[in-house]
Amino acid sequence: MKRALVASRAVRLTTAILAVCLLGPASVAFAQDVQRKVLVLYSTGRDAAISVTSERELPRILDNALSRRLDYHSEYLDAGRFPDPIYQAGFRDFLRLKYAGLRFDLVFAILDVSIQFLEKYRAELFPETPIVFFARTLDPELPNATGLTGEVDFARTVTLARSLQPGLKEVFVVSGAGSRDRTLERQARAQFGQFEPQLKFNYLTGLGTAELEGKLAALPPNSIVYYVLVYEDGAGELFQPLEYVDRISARANRPTYSWVDSTIGHGVVGGSLQRLDAQVAALASVGLRVLSGEPAETIPVAKLNLDVAQVDWRQLRRWGISEARVPPGTQVLFREPGIWERYKGYMVGAIAILLAQTALIVGLLVQGARRKRAEEQVRRDQAELQRSSERIRDLGGRLLNAQEAERSRLARELHDDVGQQMALLAMDLQALSAFDQSPDGEGEKLAREALARTDNIAKTLHDLSHRLHPAKLRLIGLVAALTGLQRELTQAEKSDVTITVSHEDVPATLPHDLTLCVFRVVQEALQNAIKHGHARTIAMHLKGSPSGLALTIVDDGVGFEVESMWGKGLGLVSMTERLESIGGTVAIHSSPGAGTCVEVNAPIAHAQGAQTV
Repeated sequence: MKRALVASRAVRLTTAILAVCLLGPASVAFAQDVQRKVLVLYSTGRDAAISVTSERELPRILDNALSRRLDYHSEYLDAGRFPDPIYQAGFRDFLRLKYAGLRFDLVFAILDVSIQFLEKYRAELFPETPIVFFARTLDPELPNATGLTGEVDFARTVTLARSLQPGLKEVFVVSGAGSRDRTLERQARAQFGQFEPQLKFNYLTGLGTAELEGKLAALPPNSIVYYVLVYEDGAGELFQPLEYVDRISARANRPTYSWVDSTIGHGVVGGSLQRLDAQVAALASVGLRVLSGEPAETIPVAKLNLDVAQVDWRQLRRWGISEARVPPGTQVLFREPGIWERYKGYMVGAIAILLAQTALIVGLLVQGARRKRAEEQVRRDQAELQRSSERIRDLGGRLLNAQEAERSRLARELHDDVGQQMALLAMDLQALSAFDQSPDGEGEKLAREALARTDNIAKTLHDLSHRLHPAKLRLIGLVAALTGLQRELTQAEKSDVTITVSHEDVPATLPHDLTLCVFRVVQEALQNAIKHGHARTIAMHLKGSPSGLALTIVDDGVGFEVESMWGKGLGLVSMTERLESIGGTVAIHSSPGAGTCVEVNAPIAHAQGAQTV
């Protein structure tokens, strides 16, 4: 079987060399490119985890740093599948033919086999090209080279497993039959010695896959599986290492642990895992220093320790391992969020909306209650105000009626008593003048003067009595009374004032309270226009309708500021109160130098209801 495998590898190598020969001219042309040329030599195959990670990260980091001026090449020794030294010699010839006309600016060597390959064949392939390497166990002594070293720390994964499974007693170490598999297994053995005899280590090395799966399916309690590496099993069958860990973790009846982060997600619980992406980033950083012109031999070789404790939450659940046992600082991957974590945003939003709606509803209820109380208070205040207004209006009406009654009484007394006495006095004085025997007629003269003065007093008393209570208002009606008032004021002012009275559609009969109110308002307005406004022309118009009377009085007087004068005198207030007592209104329009206009509206229906007051 092994001979067949070697023959197959030889055929592959021959095919690759022929392909390089066919592509030779293209390689020469490409060597003339001015871009930075980089070659990466992998110890592993193309599908190995470190190869996959490096091919994803390394060209991206370099290309970004070099402003897209990168000519990137990668080759794979694949020592796990092709360990024969003859293969490496053929691989050397392959590289020499493929890159015969190309001078690289930098060569990366990933892991120990590629470093050993360059130690052996560098002078033939890349004599002047600087080398940047990543070694696991070697301490390379290459000229014009630098790099990173990072030995696998197998022991820390066992420490983590003991924290997760306190009753742990046995560890079953799985490793393959290939050369690299055995190299890593020897390193693991050396590190596991520190845990003995507390833990028993069983090495399942180089077994056939079927036999191995049978053993893993029947492991004792308080044990774990430690996966190191399997490229080749004891039957000579080759495997992809991550696919192999999928198989054994599925068959094992106990938890599986490992040492590299690429195994997370392939059935392992976890471990102290090497971070391949961090290793690649560190390697790229050293390579960029060399590409920027820094001599490789001046850059010290750095030792990396980028391991991170990680566990797979799904495997913890699978094996019933409490998450409370996970040491602080350990990354828990693939944790399925709970209802709160999964829907936290929605729940917080829903709670916020619910609280907002609750607050809004409570606010609306409180506001509604306050508004209801306020409306009830307003209604009570309005009712009380209405009652107060009615009481005030009633009181005003009663006061006006009492005033008119008192005026009527005074007018009657002046007319019936004082007026009659003045009439008798006038008769006596007249008789006295007839019997006066004074030779010089002095007594007759005095009697005539007394008689004239008595006539003036009688006229004044008559006018006063009429103004106090116009008794003829009931007899002749409102229009005739206003005409008589116009005549009296015109005669009293000796024709210095012109007063015109017009009317239309005024009913013949009106309630007494209405006629008396309108008469008093006209009386007050005319007196104000003559006395205070110094008006010379006054026009008065009275218009009737089924609903009431509309009165307009316009004068050409000096005018005044209505707002500033309101309340300073009794005239305007008296007019307003009189009209309010019968449900009427008055509007006064005036400004200094522009005369005055008084507009009165007096309803008939209200006056009829108030007549009995």
